This record gives sequence, structure tokens and C-alpha cells, in this order.
Amino acid sequence: MSDPNQPYPADETSSLTLGYLNRMRSVAEMRGSGMWDVVIIGGGATGLGTAVDAASRGLRTLLLERDDFAKGTSSRSTKLVHGGIRYLRQGRVKMVMKALEERDLLIKNAPHLVRLRQFVVPCRNAAELAFYGTGLKLYNVLATGRGIPPSRLLRRSEVLTEQQGINEACLMGGVSYVDGQFNDARMALALAQTCVREGGTVVNHCKVTHLSAMPNHGMGVRVKDIETDEDFSIAARCVVNATGVFADTVRSMEGAHSTHMIRASQGVHLVLPAAFLPGDAAIMVPRTDDGRVLFCIPWEGHALLGTTDTPVDHIESEPRALDDEISFLVGHAGRYLRQAPTRADVLSVFVGLRPLIGSSGGPTKSLSRDHVIQESASGLITVAGGKWTTYRHMAEEVVDRVCKRLGASDRKSVTRDLPLHGHLTDHGTLQFGEYGADHVALLETIDRQPNGSQRLHPELPYVEGQVSWAVQNEMARTVEDILARRTRALFLNAKASTEMAPRVAHLMAGKLNQTADWIEREVSSFNTLASRYQL
Repeated sequence: MSDPNQPYPADETSSLTLGYLNRMRSVAEMRGSGMWDVVIIGGGATGLGTAVDAASRGLRTLLLERDDFAKGTSSRSTKLVHGGIRYLRQGRVKMVMKALEERDLLIKNAPHLVRLRQFVVPCRNAAELAFYGTGLKLYNVLATGRGIPPSRLLRRSEVLTEQQGINEACLMGGVSYVDGQFNDARMALALAQTCVREGGTVVNHCKVTHLSAMPNHGMGVRVKDIETDEDFSIAARCVVNATGVFADTVRSMEGAHSTHMIRASQGVHLVLPAAFLPGDAAIMVPRTDDGRVLFCIPWEGHALLGTTDTPVDHIESEPRALDDEISFLVGHAGRYLRQAPTRADVLSVFVGLRPLIGSSGGPTKSLSRDHVIQESASGLITVAGGKWTTYRHMAEEVVDRVCKRLGASDRKSVTRDLPLHGHLTDHGTLQFGEYGADHVALLETIDRQPNGSQRLHPELPYVEGQVSWAVQNEMARTVEDILARRTRALFLNAKASTEMAPRVAHLMAGKLNQTADWIEREVSSFNTLASRYQL
């Protein structure tokens, strides 16, 4: 039997082949590997997707993430893989078609992480029923041949059968359609693992502090290891800036820029008990008072409500929900849910910043969700904008630019048919199904560990063995890494997550050879963070 304090499997070569993450090994590779073909800054959806594409083309690839994979916007989405129905109203048919194509590729390449979800659009009168029914018929046409059930018109009684949680008042009927849903943080982790499987290197908690041009047309990258506080330099033939809302900050590292690429807006999500949405179908309201779509979605045994679109001038790692945004979501939910929620019902509130492209004022909901790729004179390639559903397409275009710069344009993308780490089609009702093919090894870890199957909190499904697995195989380094992204405890129930934190810190300390002082600091830091997720 392998040592439970070692990554599973214990053999490092096998671990690398399978895509398990080991930070000590990755840091050693980062510091001792000479010139990289491409260094990618940013470990969100776009950066990780770019790393997978580059590594799978055979480029020597390094990804650096200042905090943790998907720490920012990429773990704070509405958890949807979708074509973007609202873009049809704006006439962006091409965008919808590309998103639908990418949705299908995600379902194919990560079936353990993407599932189909039925949505119901409640309609209050014949005009709404005709308008939304026609729009979704167009959506059907664009999605033809993709193996997704078509939309259907529903009578009032059928709406209530599909989703008993809908408010019956003024309800005439509805429209039903099917789209994709996923766990965004674990998708990001699967991309990191896939990059390593393909021969790339990824490092979290490692900050880029400076960029400089090199005489041989490459770039020097100054890096700080947040864990050890060490500074060192690495060299790259090409550098990609995929830092989302922080893209302009990285651009400034190579010199002054007269214009800003990013105009940020924030989207707020509220998490409610599952009782507010008792059926399996999600609710979609196509147009709210601020012009955005409102979703209420079953997610991880809870109900997820979102989202807002509020312009923000100050970009920070942990944005706060505004009081008006919370009132907006609670109030709109009360119009469409049979049981109207109150602030006291909210278990967690989380906020993500969208990296929209634009510099002018005005409402952010009118700004394009398309992506932009920009190359500077010194060679920095910046990619910004876009959304989770189209991450792979964005990454392919970015790496095409990288290959052109490196004189390697003959290396074509293979990610359309590249299964992501953990790929498993027959996961069905498997326990720990989101781990995909890793679920067997995870269960062995749980069985080997004393109290491995013991729940960390009675209100959430996570067990102690998952903590050990995340430290050993998923590069989890902090309590936040575990409770926010390796599990979704912070996002599902902020108060419960604080009650879990001391036990999680204790379990992590044993695996990371940390002290009692470390445990105390980690718990204190996490509790401060979790207070921002509670109303």
C-alpha cells in the first residue's frame, strides 16, 4: 500500500502521466528549465485553456497564477455552459453559433463536469409566450444536429409540473429548453491537470512582478513565490497575459500604455436553500429591470440566483456585493418563485468581475462579450474578454499567435478532440462523480485515512478524505483553496464553511508539515474572507 502522505499514486512519473499536481515538482521545473517557449500569466479559464492548447502542441509551457487556479472570475460564474440566448436579441447570431459549438465540445471532452439542465421560461401573457417561444425556436435551429432536446411550449399546468417552485400568480404558460451546466472551479482544475498531463508546468501562489525585453527577442519574467517569499527570474520566448480584469496591470509592467483595454462590471450571485427550487429544472427570466437575464438554478444541492451587471471603477480580488444588487436579486426572485426569499435566507453571496472590452462610460450590459487579442511591440500577447463557454476557442486563437511568433505555425491545435483530465462518460450517479476517472483513487484515499469518510459539516457533503486528496494531488495550499474551489463550501454556505475551517486547517497541516501557528493564521485568514460572503 502506498504512503498516505504521498500523492496518489506514489510514483512521481506515473503521477505526472496522469496529470496529478505537485507544487514542489512544478516549482523545481520552473526554476531549472531554461528558456520556455511560452509563459502564461493567469490561472483562470483563458490562461488554463491557453496552457492546455500550448502544451498539447508540444510547446514548452509554463503557467503562473498569483493566487489559486480560478481564484477570481472563473470560479464565480453562473455555472452555465451555454450559447447565450440573450445575444440573439442583440442580433449576435455568429457569437451564439460559436458558443453552441464550444458547448458541445465541452460536453464531449469533459462529460464528468458538464451536464445538461432543463430550463423553464415562465411567461405571464400570450405576447411573452409568443416572443420567447419564437426566440427559442431560432435557438433550436442554430443547435440542430447537436443531440440536445429541442425547446417546447408549455401550458400553465406543465410549467408547474416541470418546476413546482415557480410563482403561480399571473402565470399563463412557459417555454422549456435545455442547456449546459458545470462546476467552474473544478473545470479549471481539470484544465491545470490536463496541461500537466500534456507535459506543461503550472504553479499557483506565484506572482509575476516584472516583465522585460531581452536582446534575443524573448522576455524576462520576474517572479515571486508567495509561499517562500523568494524572487527569481525566468526567460520565455513568448509571454501571454491572460489575467482577466487585471490585464491592464500586467500590460503596465512592460511600460506605459495610453489606453486601457478593460472595463469591468460585477455580477452578484446569491445561494439559497434547495427548498426555494424544489424541482430539477432551472428558471430563466430573459429580461429584468436592468436588462440582464436572471437565472435561478439547482446547483450542488442548493439554489443559485444571479446575476447583476454593475459597472465598477475599482478592481479588487474580493469585490463586495452592493446593497442595491442584493435587493435587486431578492426582489426579482420574489416575483418568480412561489416562496419569496428574504435576506435571512441567503446562505452565501459571491461576486465576480467580468473583464469586458471597452474604455468609455455607459452601461456595461451593452459592451461586447467577445474577446480581443492584442500584441505589443515588445512581444507581450494579451487576451481579454470572452466567457467560460468559449475558453477553448479563445485559447486556440492565442496559441496560433504564439506559434506564429515562434516560427512554429505548423503546430496545429488538437484541443477540439482532447479529453480533459478525469474524462469519464459513464459517471451516472457515482459518488464523487465530478472527479471523473479519479473517483476510484479518491475512494481509496478516503478508505486509507482514519475518519476519511467523516463529513466536515452536517449541512454539506464534503468528507475529510477529500482534503487529503486535494493537498496530495490538486495543489491545494490554503484553507481557502480547499473550501472555496476544491470543494464549494464557501460558495454554498459561508457560515458552515467557517465552522469547517479549523478541522480543514488541522488536516492540511499534517500533510504540509505545518505548525500550530500556521493553522491559526489560516483559520483567521479564512474567517475574514468568509465574512464577505455572508449578509
